[in-house]
Amino acid sequence: MARASVRVFHKLEGLFSIYKPPGVHWKLVRDTIETNLLKGINAAPPPAPRQRVQFLAEPTSDVAEGSNELALSAASVPALAHHPLVSGPEFQHIGVGVGHRLDVFSSGVLVLGVGQSNKALTDLYRSHVTRDYTLEGELGMATDNFSHTGRLIERTTYDHITRDKLERVLAMMQGSTQKALLTYSKVDMSTQGAYELAVKGELRPDGKSPPIMTGLRLLHFQPPHFTLEVQCLNETQRYLCRILHEVGLELRSTAVCKGVRRTRDGPFTIQHALTHQHWTSTDVIQAIGQYCSSRKASKAKHTQPGKDTGTASQRQEMAEEAAVTGDSHRLHSVLTSKAFGS
Repeated sequence: MARASVRVFHKLEGLFSIYKPPGVHWKLVRDTIETNLLKGINAAPPPAPRQRVQFLAEPTSDVAEGSNELALSAASVPALAHHPLVSGPEFQHIGVGVGHRLDVFSSGVLVLGVGQSNKALTDLYRSHVTRDYTLEGELGMATDNFSHTGRLIERTTYDHITRDKLERVLAMMQGSTQKALLTYSKVDMSTQGAYELAVKGELRPDGKSPPIMTGLRLLHFQPPHFTLEVQCLNETQRYLCRILHEVGLELRSTAVCKGVRRTRDGPFTIQHALTHQHWTSTDVIQAIGQYCSSRKASKAKHTQPGKDTGTASQRQEMAEEAAVTGDSHRLHSVLTSKAFGS
C-alpha cells in the first residue's frame, strides 16, 4: 500500500486556479504555493518505523555475584536512520507550473499545474481559449508605458467625452479586430459553417497569431474614470494597457491603465479561484477534484458515442476539457474538426 504522503501527492496532480493579488510577482506566488503544498504532503502520517535486530548485552543470571560475564540477547529496535528527524522530509520538491502569466501590475485568475499535469498547461494554451479582463482606465493622461506607473508625458482635456462617444469608439475598435481574426483563422468565409462561426463570434486563429481582441464592452463610465471588459487571445499585459491608450486617442484625448484584472482563463473563472488564505494542500485538492467533476459532467452532457461533436461552442468546451486533461489525441481531433474552420 502506498504511503500516506504519496497518496496526498497523487491527489494534488491536476490543474487549479488561484487569485493573484496586484503588486506580487507570479514567481513569489508560485513559490508560496509550492512551499504550502510540500508542507501539506510532508504533514501526512509517516509510515511505521523500520525495525532492525540489535544484540543487547545483559548480565547473566547463573553466575556468582560479582561476576563480569555478560550474555547477548537479540532485540528488535527502530531504525533511527529512517526517522523523519534524521532523514528529513520525504518530499523536498514538487513541480508547480504556471500557465498564462500575469505581471506584477495585474491581478486575477492564474492557472497552475502540479506534477504530470504541467503538460496540460501547454495544451490549454495551444487550444486558443479566450481570456476575459476588466481594465480600469483614466482619461486625461499619457505615459511612456500606457499605465499610471509610467513617466507622465502628456496631459489632455476630457470634458468633451460622453458615454455615447466612448461606446461608439469601442464598437468601431471591436469591428476592426474582426478583420484580423478572419485573417488568422484561415476560414473560407464562402461556406455556411464559417459564416455561422463569424456571426456567433466563435472564430479562432489557426496557429500562432498576434494578440487579437474578440470582445470589448463598457462597464462603467464616470469621467475621468471608466471600466472596460475585454475578451482576447494571445494577449500580453502591455497590449491590454495599449487598448486604453488607443481608446483615448480615438476620443481626441489620452488615457492610461490603472488596473488589469483577469476574470476568466479558458474554463477557469474568478468564482472558483483560490484566494491567499486557501493556498493550502487541502483546498488545492478540493479545487482539483471539483473542476475534474464539473468537466466530466459537461463532457457527458455534450458528447455521446457515435454522434457528432455538437455545436461550435460545445467543441470549444471539449477542446478546453481535452487540454486540461492532457488528452492530446482528442484535442487534435476537436481542433481539426469543421467547427474550427480547418
